[in-house]
Amino acid sequence: MADLFAAMDPPLQTDTPGTEAPLADRLRPRALGEVIGQEHLTGPDGAIGRMVAAGRLSSTILWGPPGTGKTTIARLLADAVGLRFASISAVFSGVADLKKAFAEAKDAGRAGRRTLLFVDEIHRFNRAQQDGFLPFVEDGTVVLVGATTENPSFELNAALLSRARVLVLHRLGAEALDQLLARAEALEERSLPLTDAAREALIASADGDGRFLLNQAETLFAIDLAEPLDPAGLSALLQRRVAIYDKDREGHYGLISALHKSIRGSDPQAALYYLARMLVAGEEPLYVLRRLTRAAVEDIGLADPQALAQCIAAKEAYDFLGSPEGELAIVQACLYLATAPKSNAQYLAQKAAWRTAKESGSISPPKSILGAPTRLMRDMGYGAGYAYDHDAPDAFSGANYWPEELPPQRFYEPSPRGFEKRIAERIAWWEAQRAGRGG
Repeated sequence: MADLFAAMDPPLQTDTPGTEAPLADRLRPRALGEVIGQEHLTGPDGAIGRMVAAGRLSSTILWGPPGTGKTTIARLLADAVGLRFASISAVFSGVADLKKAFAEAKDAGRAGRRTLLFVDEIHRFNRAQQDGFLPFVEDGTVVLVGATTENPSFELNAALLSRARVLVLHRLGAEALDQLLARAEALEERSLPLTDAAREALIASADGDGRFLLNQAETLFAIDLAEPLDPAGLSALLQRRVAIYDKDREGHYGLISALHKSIRGSDPQAALYYLARMLVAGEEPLYVLRRLTRAAVEDIGLADPQALAQCIAAKEAYDFLGSPEGELAIVQACLYLATAPKSNAQYLAQKAAWRTAKESGSISPPKSILGAPTRLMRDMGYGAGYAYDHDAPDAFSGANYWPEELPPQRFYEPSPRGFEKRIAERIAWWEAQRAGRGG
């Protein structure tokens, strides 16, 4: 998978790669300190900076959006501590490729040189293939550096994660992307044929992806223009809608924040205005849909359970219709959220429950509600005394489901609005019944 090769100015002088190589390849950095946008990792106090200073690398998972420098950092890590660099892609590799890579690493180890094995798109390997890494990581045959754009918590085996540290790469901000363009201009010894507004629009359209930005810049360097392009001309040339944000606005993040807060504040007119600003400017509709879905679960929740359903339906409709027809489904979801009853009760409940779960550790639930599939477990009291609620009056036994070491907690407090008003009534009835039965 293509990745970002980018460096801070001044431009690097190098004989390789040649002038026919892609612009992004010609801008490869030679040292970790030259990689832009990830200073929180590569700086002296960052995790990578500290590993390099100590001369010892641990197996690592690099998690971040496309075009943020994962491949570049892996290559430079190997160089920085004198490891042999080997690379495979989970998209194109199978078991035979893994066996070959491990065999070569063992041979290199016998010759006195350890191997950094870089695995691009590591989340695409299945669970069994991921397990195959474990013995070679444990015995030091390889230092594993995996790259993924997906959440490692969901996509990688717990056993593999326990043997590697996860480092998060940031999407490149506007300042870092502007440095990339300046770096490219210095290398080409000429400015991009863009007005200031078009330059800002080009940066915004990259959405944090440095590789994409450099590819677009390379296209612009290849054409001969009499006059610099304005945002509209840039959009027409690249055949891509370019997000055009006013210079005095906060742009991409400012508008999505305004949209979210307008929905939370139940102002459908303002919400529709900010939605229009983003879509007309060329924001990716699926990004907007993701943010609307987050608003549905954060600011409405069970006050109107249909809010989430509306967002998912809008996404399906947009996938089916595309632009511009499908954008009307996004409008419907936006208006539904803005006019729905509001509650952040489940958002607060999640934070409280997560906090208690971290603090309480791995204490066991009551034995009465644990499954007892074996005789030994039954003899130990697992499942003993369990009250099957459907056999109880009103299908409610009033049993205690909390661990003995943890008193009952109250995380979720329904609001008195919308459907949550009915939920609150049910919870109150259950609590009264439980108290009446001594629960």
